[in-house]
Amino acid sequence: MSNFDVKKLFSTVQNGNDVRGAAIATETEKLTLSEPLVTYIARAFATFLTEKCGKEPAALRIGVGHDSRVTAGQIKTACCTGLSIAQVYDCGLITTPAMFQSTVLPKSDFDGAVMITASHLPFNRNGMKFFTKEGAISKAELSSILDAAAALAEQYAKEDAEKLLTADALPAGTIPAEHFDMRAVYCDHMKAVICREVNAEDYDHPLKGLHIVVDAGNGASGFFATDILEGLGADISGSVYLEPDGTFPNHVPNPENPTAMEAARKATLDAKADLGVIFDCDGDRGAVVFSDGTEVNRNTLIALLGVIIAEQAPGSTIVTDSVTSDELAVFLEKELGLKHLRFKRGYKNVIDKGIELNNAGETCELAIETSGHGAFKENHFSDDGAYIATKIICRMAKLRKEGKKIESLIEKLGQPAEAAEMRLNITEADFKAYGQQVLDDFKAYCGTDSRFHVVSPNYEGIRVAFDDDEVKGWMLIRLSLHDPVIPINLESKAPGGVAVIKERIKPFLDAHKGLS
Repeated sequence: MSNFDVKKLFSTVQNGNDVRGAAIATETEKLTLSEPLVTYIARAFATFLTEKCGKEPAALRIGVGHDSRVTAGQIKTACCTGLSIAQVYDCGLITTPAMFQSTVLPKSDFDGAVMITASHLPFNRNGMKFFTKEGAISKAELSSILDAAAALAEQYAKEDAEKLLTADALPAGTIPAEHFDMRAVYCDHMKAVICREVNAEDYDHPLKGLHIVVDAGNGASGFFATDILEGLGADISGSVYLEPDGTFPNHVPNPENPTAMEAARKATLDAKADLGVIFDCDGDRGAVVFSDGTEVNRNTLIALLGVIIAEQAPGSTIVTDSVTSDELAVFLEKELGLKHLRFKRGYKNVIDKGIELNNAGETCELAIETSGHGAFKENHFSDDGAYIATKIICRMAKLRKEGKKIESLIEKLGQPAEAAEMRLNITEADFKAYGQQVLDDFKAYCGTDSRFHVVSPNYEGIRVAFDDDEVKGWMLIRLSLHDPVIPINLESKAPGGVAVIKERIKPFLDAHKGLS
């Protein structure tokens, strides 16, 4: 072997608790997620499961699914090769939440599952998400799997480690992948949930009379319209981009993206539908559009789901990420009587906190990030865009019987007059250390100006409230989870306030030359 750092080659594709990399090289991005790497990683995951489940490899049952990305086929083949010491089930085109459900639903009952996806990232990227019966694996667990994969690579590679991106991977096992219709299993489960919750007179067609438009963004979730909603009686005419296409020719599949939300809004208005639903590429994030074209994502989506939770579990806790608005906190706590824990960015951080609260005896029925990742306790804390849509659709169906619209549930939700985000690049080599120094310096800076009120408790970065004659609002400065970036979120209750906050922090930012 050469002096090439094999461990670094594998650690580079770690993104939190997911694997992500470039599966197709471009003019600006080199190949980082090759088929051999995927094979080694999958083999290490199978070994991880043997230890976790206490089973021999041949007794393990592992499912593999993928979204609509153009590299899905080749990455899946490599993944199945790595897993082939176990019983491997090819679940085909499917969503990430369905692959998590494959470990808990009785008809599948897999010991583990792999979802091949890179969510909303560009077409040349791909990745892997891993599940056990306890949910998504942790960041630490993935790190250990990648270390084991690197050790395997050093053991089996026949050429220099530097050629691992193109060399033959380790030998396959003896058990071939078997087709498994996980989509049908998941759809039956979701339809049963809707029928049970709506409990209509026509029990098997609880959505009859509702017109719901779906924008799947050419990702993996188009079947939510055709196989679930339509089968339950809904009119899905006017739905768009249901066909899988990994080049994403119409818009980025991302409920946070303004162009994507505008496409869903337009489809809803053009069809004169009662509701529009939009998903990201692999279906673990979602948002909706009201019949009047109001976009319901981020804070507004959390508020709407909060109403539903308040009805189910009065006084319980909702965990959100750190960038939710003051207006949302007021709505959840004052209007709905819920507890609101504003935690950290990162959907796994939010979900894990919700699980932790329940384990400690505090009821938390929903953990949700403003990105659209939302997980319900009743759904095994699986972040599932389709389940979010399902909860809203069920509530809408019941309100319709009362002659009410779902929009009425959040009439009292306030909105900031202005909101903005600044993203400052860290140019120093040790970006994590420099970023932490910036935060420490900013906290000291706040102490020199009585107009800066540092919010406590606060679990990520530094949140500052402003309440004076010039501006009423807040800002949050924090470190990006993975990148050499410092995001700064700002909101104001009146027009012009964001500019005032920016002017107040400008001297501080100008003094830190490692930011650009």
